[in-house]
Amino acid sequence: MRHMLIMLVLYGFLTGVATAYDVVWAASPGSSAPSQMLRFGLHVSTMGSFDPHLAAGSQDRAVADMLFNGILRYRPGEAPRIEPDLAEAIPTFEMIDGRQIWTIRLRQGVFFHPGPQTAAYELTAEDVVFSLGKAADAAFSAYASEYEGLDVAIVDRYTVRIRLSTPLSPILFLPKLTNYAGGFIVSQRAFEAMGHDAFAKHPVGTGPFVFQRYDPGSALVLTAYDGYFRGRPQLDGVTIRFLPDIHRREAAFKRGELDVIAGSGEKGWIASVDALKGIVVDTFGVGEVATLYFNTRMPPMDDRRVRKAIAYALDRNQFSRCTSPRLVGKAFSPVPTSLVPGGLSPAECVCLGLDYATDLSRSRQLLAEAGYADGFLLDLVTSEKRLYRAYYESIRDQLARIGIRCRIHIQTHAQMHRTIRQAPRALVVYVAWRPNADTYLNQFFHSTAMGINGGHPHTNFSHYDKIDRLIEAARVEILPETQISLWEQAQIRILDDMAAYPIMYTKQCYARRERVDYGHPLVATMALYPQFTEQTRLVAKPFARPPSSTGNPQ
Repeated sequence: MRHMLIMLVLYGFLTGVATAYDVVWAASPGSSAPSQMLRFGLHVSTMGSFDPHLAAGSQDRAVADMLFNGILRYRPGEAPRIEPDLAEAIPTFEMIDGRQIWTIRLRQGVFFHPGPQTAAYELTAEDVVFSLGKAADAAFSAYASEYEGLDVAIVDRYTVRIRLSTPLSPILFLPKLTNYAGGFIVSQRAFEAMGHDAFAKHPVGTGPFVFQRYDPGSALVLTAYDGYFRGRPQLDGVTIRFLPDIHRREAAFKRGELDVIAGSGEKGWIASVDALKGIVVDTFGVGEVATLYFNTRMPPMDDRRVRKAIAYALDRNQFSRCTSPRLVGKAFSPVPTSLVPGGLSPAECVCLGLDYATDLSRSRQLLAEAGYADGFLLDLVTSEKRLYRAYYESIRDQLARIGIRCRIHIQTHAQMHRTIRQAPRALVVYVAWRPNADTYLNQFFHSTAMGINGGHPHTNFSHYDKIDRLIEAARVEILPETQISLWEQAQIRILDDMAAYPIMYTKQCYARRERVDYGHPLVATMALYPQFTEQTRLVAKPFARPPSSTGNPQ
């Protein structure tokens, strides 16, 4: 019977009959036990990249989390706490001849998934060296700048040694080894056998789930990995459906076709869904921070007066109304202060005059001084995701008060990510979370991260180059107090130049059926979804609501 169910599911994908796989997985005939194939509804229409080192959108990060491991990992549901993953223990360092050396001892008996051209095989130090080298290569990684200068060498089959000519504090070094961004470990054999293009379509990792098939714009199927080193997952797999429209996603959820869905921050949505019998809405961190970046090299944003005029025209209270009050809080500095050290508090920003409280009179005066008394026209590109659209629509409406007209072009989430990197825009809203102040500042404000033409293509949408020395000095500072002071100085300069306007933070919001047991607390995740691990399961009796985050990043 189980083989028949699997065939029906595949038939549903091949023929496009959605109800075939939606209904089949609801329950196994003749059994009271629920199916262990979890059905997950996502809020985008397509994947961006299956290569974990190129993961940018939330959908890419979620899938990478299920398919790959890091040397270390953020504890499921309890980020930013770190624990060993592929390593036996969290590494420590020693200083030898003025160089900092980190020694990593790998677990034995960890096997890669079988791939289209490779059999399953045991992970060794060779794969770690290859993966960290790939993460440092801008041709194959969006996070290359984070992995420069790492001299990674094989000691023996299960031991890796990393030498740094410039020492780093553990708070900056250890996140490079986690299951986040460039820290994922990929199969060297699969990558070399398939080539990058094919690997990016059929990823091969060591995670609890194995890639099976991807039907662009429709669904993605992952199945349990029997050889997972922590034990076979309790789920048989995860079926991901791409439903960017919240109304379609919610309708499928209410019909019983989905077990977990990405929620909505629309006013009233959380309360209405939370009131449904057998349904729980979870809100949790780590909250993403929305920031408006000004292209300081593109007219008219190359004029500091114009940038400040826009800042004074904006109202954080207006942005806060874009989503549920249960999910939102104001942001005042590029680095959120409460969850990572090195940011500026709201009180500090007010004291320094860097909070940019709404002042339309001052805004119009600055525009006139810059020669734009009658305003100007801006072409903006937004993602299909509701909150991105809401940010841009709010900007359009607020800037109209000072004569600036905005035309908004909507693209798929994956296309938007490509567009804002490849074709510079005067204004870019970007929503992101990063693990520490150095990563925030390096990826968004260092001169080598200026889009596709930068030395390390990344996310410096401001094309800003005024704080490189502060970023670099903070990175090599071992004393925490001095390091934090340098980060703060860098952000004072950013805000004074108005290279970026922090808008607000939002928590994650997902709805699930009570029978979904994530297998871990749900306080905060770096993967931007609730996380499905080997411990996740579907239970016959409803599972109690896990704790949710109530923290305030600012």
